[in-house]
Order: sequence, then structure tokens, then C-alpha cells
Amino acid sequence: MTTYDGKKIVITGGSSGIGLATARLFADRGAHVLITGRTASALDTALEHLGTKAIAVRSDATSLKDIRVLADTVQERFGTVDALFVNAGVTASAPFDSTTEEIYDEVFGVNAKGPYFTVQALAPLLREGSGVVLTTSVVNVLGLDALSVYSASKAALRSMTRTLARELLPRKVRVNAVSPGPIDSGILERSSMPADVVEATKDSYRSTIPMQRLGTPEEVASAVAYLAFDATFSTGTEFPVDGGASQL
Repeated sequence: MTTYDGKKIVITGGSSGIGLATARLFADRGAHVLITGRTASALDTALEHLGTKAIAVRSDATSLKDIRVLADTVQERFGTVDALFVNAGVTASAPFDSTTEEIYDEVFGVNAKGPYFTVQALAPLLREGSGVVLTTSVVNVLGLDALSVYSASKAALRSMTRTLARELLPRKVRVNAVSPGPIDSGILERSSMPADVVEATKDSYRSTIPMQRLGTPEEVASAVAYLAFDATFSTGTEFPVDGGASQL
């Protein structure tokens, strides 16, 4: 098992789901982890699971002011960073003809603007040889109903993965993306959908996945760890974790 003793890792959107699973993987293997989120109570709960090597910072991914404060906090607490996992994001489902400007601006604000300026603010703190990982999605290569804005925002992140990888080459920093398919992260259970609708939705997802099951946050976390530390000759790539949904 790979250990990360003494490594310093920043994870945006680290209070639940994939972000929390990734933070737990790194913390359990000796790393110092700083997580962000928008809800103080969720961050407090996450810290209870992560232990004494974790730090939580309340931060809005769409706020440039918050991003600057985050960078200052990371510099103060960590000095330099060995890995940055840019995971904060939102989902939104709406038919094309009823998508509003507010939905569009929120989704692109969190999923595209936030990651771009987060990497910009933290790049000066990234150590030589460090890795940046962005969370895209299999929907960036699929044409699915009611996901036009969300899919486009994740496609923007895929493009950023390539361009930022090129821009950060002189600093010897790698930039890659993890692309999850349907992951059983608890997000459906936390929604307002009735239990039977939640299960029907999961069944629908399973039927479209070659491996006939949902993924787990821990499986995505393992891919993130690989891209952040072990994929030392890879940059600009996208690693699908989707049970074959975008490949087969």
C-alpha cells in the first residue's frame, strides 16, 4: 500500500462524496489534508472522520475572494503543496428549453470558473513534481437529455486539463482529470426524491453500465491518488472511472 507520510494535499469539495473519500484515503496513509466546502456543519462532520491531520476551510468555489483567502491559508498552514484535487462541483438537470440564465451561471461558476481560478491561485504553491487532478465526468462525451449545461461545464474542464497541463509544464507540475460515471456517493439519498424513485434511478444507471453496477467514491479516490502521485509520465490526460460506460 502506498503511503503519503508528510505529503500536503488540498482538496476542494472535500466534505462529502468523492472528495471526502479521497481525503480519507490520503489521511489514513499519513498525509496532511486541507479540505474545503461551503457548509460549516458538513466540514465539521468530515473532520470527525479524518482525524487530527486534516484541516477544514469554509470556501465558496465561485468566489474569487474566497479563493484568494484559501491560497493564503494554504500558504500559512502548508507552505507548499504536493497535490491539488479540484473536486468542488454541482450538478443540474433541466431540459434545454427550460434552462434559465441562473442555472447556467451557477453551474459554470462552480464547475468551470471556480476550478480555473483555484488552480491559478494555488499554482505558485505547488512543488516541482506535484500533481493537479480535476474532476470531469463521462457526460462530457455523451449526449444525455436534460444535462446540456452540466455536460458543457465538464467538457470545459476537460479542455482546461489539457491547456493547464501545457501551461504548468515549465513548473514541472502535471495536470490530469478523473472522469467518474454514476457513483453511489449518497447524493441521490440526500436529495428530495422518494426512496422508490432513488432506487429506480440507480437501476436505470446500472442498466447502462457494462459492469452492471454503480461505482464507489473509494474507487474514484484510488484513481485520484494514482494521477496525483504515481502517474509521473502522464499529463493532460483524462482517466474514466465509469464501469466502461464511456468506452464500451
